[in-house]
Amino acid sequence: MSKTGEFKRDTTYLDGRITADGGDGWPVEPGRYRLVVARGCPWANRAMITRRLLGLEDALSMGICGPTHDWRSWTFDLDPGEKDPVLGIHWLREAYEKAVPGYERGVTVPAIVDVPSGQVVTSDFRLIPRDLEFEWAAYHRDGAPDLYPAALIDEIEAVSGPTYRDVNNGVYRCGFAASQQAYDEAYAALFAQLDRLEDRLASRRYLVGDTITEADVRLWPTLVRFDAVYHGHFKCKWNRAALTCADVHLRLPYGILREL
Repeated sequence: MSKTGEFKRDTTYLDGRITADGGDGWPVEPGRYRLVVARGCPWANRAMITRRLLGLEDALSMGICGPTHDWRSWTFDLDPGEKDPVLGIHWLREAYEKAVPGYERGVTVPAIVDVPSGQVVTSDFRLIPRDLEFEWAAYHRDGAPDLYPAALIDEIEAVSGPTYRDVNNGVYRCGFAASQQAYDEAYAALFAQLDRLEDRLASRRYLVGDTITEADVRLWPTLVRFDAVYHGHFKCKWNRAALTCADVHLRLPYGILREL
């Protein structure tokens, strides 16, 4: 939290890289790693969506935490015996502490765990989907979409940068603001960006190009929970999804609703 009451997201994550050449010490190996998520977390949803779209289910298993957590950790309370059947742990914190003994920062999802050692390799929600796209390419399903096409990279980033700042993180800046000034600034930025996205989607089905890209994956989890969560609980009240952009974007044929 800043001195003016603005919510500041801690973006210091465990940042190991699982790569095709193993250059960071973690080579891509089907069956070796486990993606840990929670359905209620939009940051984890993006990794879930990417895994599903690319067809990586057989190469990268997935553990699902329960819907709530406290300061200690996410937990695997949905599984028999309240332990993940692959990792054999109840608290996700256990995998963080195997990576960093005495780990004191926040325990977040998504996280990718190395099953043999039981330790978290990475918890960087920004890089996990990107690495699934590029580093795991040898294991993509036939016909998997190119979520980050080279010809559209600059446009994807031009759209997604403000979307992250003012929408994905903006709803939290509204909900967790500790001063009226901080709330007012976050609120104004949120709805200004939603207006820009609405204008963009008025004449197109996808945010960038004519097929689904990473820009859509980044935006969609925020829109899908806007009315249910952010409108009331996070005080993002203009009108209920003052976003016809949501009306357009939520009809996209992603085929991943079962995953969420």
